[in-house]
Amino acid sequence: MGHPDFRAANRIFVTLGAPDGRYAMVKLDPVQQEMLIAAEPEIFAPVKGGWGRRGATLVILERADAETARGAIEMAWRNVTQRQKPRKAG
Repeated sequence: MGHPDFRAANRIFVTLGAPDGRYAMVKLDPVQQEMLIAAEPEIFAPVKGGWGRRGATLVILERADAETARGAIEMAWRNVTQRQKPRKAG
């Protein structure tokens, strides 16, 4: 898609530079998104449209400190790694 992304379990959980270099996108669930936007509205905003309604959340990078960004990234990482179904044994 022309911008760096981070994946776990073959799924994107963070994208950098979308829609431009000022932002990152973290893949949250709608409840997590609502919580972060309510707590830090100057840092977090929903992505426009359907992706945003499903939890895709913009992080305004110049406003986010390392701890806040790390927390959102870890949340997104957990979301994609915990959705994996365990493999059936032999």
